[in-house]
Amino acid sequence: MTEIRLADVFAINRQGFNLRRGVSVLLVMLLPLIVLGALGEEKYFVGVALGALFTGLCDPGGRYGYRAPRLACVTAAGALLTAFGYWLGSQAWGWVTLGAFAVTLAASLAVKYGKHRFTAALLLNVWFLIAVALPGGYAADHVHTGAWPQAAAWAIGSAVMIGWIGVMWLATGRSDRQQTGAELLPGDTTPVPLSRPVVLYCVIRAVAVAAAVAIAFGFGLDNADWMPVAALIAMQPSLQQSTVTALQRLAGAIIGAVVASVFLLAVDNKIALGVVIVIVGGLAGAIRAVGYTWYVAAVAATVLIAEGMPHPTDLAEEARRVAFTFAGVAIAVLVTYLATMLAKRRAAAARPQSSATAGASG
Repeated sequence: MTEIRLADVFAINRQGFNLRRGVSVLLVMLLPLIVLGALGEEKYFVGVALGALFTGLCDPGGRYGYRAPRLACVTAAGALLTAFGYWLGSQAWGWVTLGAFAVTLAASLAVKYGKHRFTAALLLNVWFLIAVALPGGYAADHVHTGAWPQAAAWAIGSAVMIGWIGVMWLATGRSDRQQTGAELLPGDTTPVPLSRPVVLYCVIRAVAVAAAVAIAFGFGLDNADWMPVAALIAMQPSLQQSTVTALQRLAGAIIGAVVASVFLLAVDNKIALGVVIVIVGGLAGAIRAVGYTWYVAAVAATVLIAEGMPHPTDLAEEARRVAFTFAGVAIAVLVTYLATMLAKRRAAAARPQSSATAGASG
């Protein structure tokens, strides 16, 4: 068995730091904060900001004519999931659980279509869980909002990012951007046939997220909505991912949750929290290729601060959020263990077939 060192989990590639990308993400997220703050409509900031951030992280690279239509699909899918999530968040817990299962299963099965679509589906899955949880936070803070206005906020943020990518493409002499994706999901995430083990793992992931949602919404536990988000972020996204990648996701989710809790505890002004989201989101864009653990941590911190922004709380509340985060990570550990067992079983089943083929050839 290959020994896994902490240095592998927390490795840093300084050459991967991309200041221009980070500044671009920061500027695109900062603009709506300024505009919405001036209009007194801060309740739409999370949708606009994460719409911009996640669309930017879904950028497949290549020619702009290739990128724009694919990012437009992300915009449309994200807007629909926003509306569905906000509507679902006010329904009975059984419907919320069923919706989380269906969306997570569909996102997991996207592994069939390759790394870029899989990455986009994973990010949209995370956003859906946030959208489901946000109505409760707004209600606790006596803020009225609706599903379709929030969907429009996501679409606007996403469209601004697509427009900014077009401006940067023109500013750099219409040069094609290098294809990305491996830096987001290290390992082999090329198109994967939906074999029985792969489908089974997708179902296990969906059941795990649905179970976390059922606990959070079924028992009405305050701040338990961090549990499904943490579980999904920390969970091994694919049966093909390595043990190192799984540990990186677990470590990143924990670091991100701790960072988010510190900011939510120390800062109770929503505009100031918006600035924190912008800065950490820009950092996520800049370090995307620096180290997978740190990238996951930055994304986790961004989304968890955004999820807690509608209703900042005290020390006791933050302690509960961290506790539920660790519960979500525990779910991810269990699913990762099951994934390891499935991968070993798949490899063992493939060996006799290879031996039989070799024998027939001989």
